[in-house]
Amino acid sequence: MPALDRPLWLAITALSALLAIASAPWALGQAWLNLVFKPLTTLLIIAMAWPRGRDTPALRRWVLAGLVLSLAGDVALMWPREGFVPGLVSFLLAHLAYLVAFTRVQRLGARRAPFVVYALVAGAVLALLWPGVPAALRMPVVLYVLALASMAAQAAVLWRAAPGDAAARRLALGGALFLTSDALLASNRFAGPLPLASLWVLATYWTAQACIASWLAAPRGGGYSAADGSR
Repeated sequence: MPALDRPLWLAITALSALLAIASAPWALGQAWLNLVFKPLTTLLIIAMAWPRGRDTPALRRWVLAGLVLSLAGDVALMWPREGFVPGLVSFLLAHLAYLVAFTRVQRLGARRAPFVVYALVAGAVLALLWPGVPAALRMPVVLYVLALASMAAQAAVLWRAAPGDAAARRLALGGALFLTSDALLASNRFAGPLPLASLWVLATYWTAQACIASWLAAPRGGGYSAADGSR
């Protein structure tokens, strides 16, 4: 846990997220709120993750790497046109970092069903968005969706390997919400504007990141051990 107790951390993180979302034109319309509170919210999630997982240092390093790369993507996407490709690359690397962490617990594709389900979902999303994706971005977008769907599917693999474990369940939820957030973001960009887009995109995104971060074992015992799935 961070130095702050958990309820206070949750309240501060939720407030920061709400202020970032409220920067949208349909709310307060204050761009500076996004510049300040979007990276701050991700930093608060990193602060929550930082003391966790010390008994599994390799997993901790990869999860923290994914969070830091996500922070870089957040900053890049503050400039939607110039920062789109750097943001895409940053989040692609974040998904790969998470995937490395997850495959240290279960081998890639150890259970086939989650990969089949996410392949179908990813294919449906690509089919919906494909007409609006510029030709120059089609290959990067395909690679990104492949990495994202693989990360989400592998998170579900860990859950299916330990279905009664709350942390594994949160991890699978985090993977699903990350895919949902990115599908909404891509739909808003390539298929047409979504009502209250920033609300749905950012709420699902930060919930996903918090779920993934909380997969790491809490300090001083009593938490989920990502290495062996025990408490």
